Amino acid sequence: MRVKEVAELAGISVRTLHHYDEIGLLVPDGVTEAGYRIYSERNLEMLQQILFFRELGFPLKRIKEIVTDPNFDRLAALELHRNMLLERRKRLDNMLATLEKTIRHMKGEIPMTAQERFEGLDFSKNPYEEEARKRWGDEAVDQSIAALRSLSKEEMAGLQNEMSAIYRKLAGLRHTAPDSDEAQAAIGEWYSLLRRFGNYPPEAFRSLGQMYVDDERFTKNIDKFGEGLAAFMRDAMAVYADRLQA
Repeated sequence: MRVKEVAELAGISVRTLHHYDEIGLLVPDGVTEAGYRIYSERNLEMLQQILFFRELGFPLKRIKEIVTDPNFDRLAALELHRNMLLERRKRLDNMLATLEKTIRHMKGEIPMTAQERFEGLDFSKNPYEEEARKRWGDEAVDQSIAALRSLSKEEMAGLQNEMSAIYRKLAGLRHTAPDSDEAQAAIGEWYSLLRRFGNYPPEAFRSLGQMYVDDERFTKNIDKFGEGLAAFMRDAMAVYADRLQA
């Protein structure tokens, strides 16, 4: 398959595949006389593995170290990916059930105990995530937004205006490719703003973007500027983080 076909199949950009080739993460098995990349079945299997690691928050540098290790067990990795995602889905299902019950309680349809209010809201560590950390290192640790303790009311208002301006700019670009020059320039402004108030290494920036989608509170607030903005920012932040680490 040629690069455009693979990009469409996997739901990623051609530029992303070019980047993977350039850093030696996914080098196509063939090249035509005209210079077009040709991807084999083996390449597609490796791309799937890479994208699973990406979904779970691993930076590209660490993914490359993992998949090129002579002792890497692809089947074991896939089974662990499955277990981690099933655990995540189970947690989200439980939270949704509690949310639905809370809504019905607030409408006066059902009673609700204090204990029921917090069913599914277990923020203890995922046992499969712990296994992944032990097996592949501690590269995908989630980080929260830095506290803005020293800002006055006026400074905070100015910051909010600045953030809103970047949100609006990104919202205007959300229907373009996340790895486009325009999107990356705008997300670079977001990265620079965050770094004024705390340390954001690339993997933390990527994890923050994922949180914009995983946490419905972030999604709701961000998508006020345009439906789908949170997901667009997640994707653009992932690309930006990759390029910082390249």
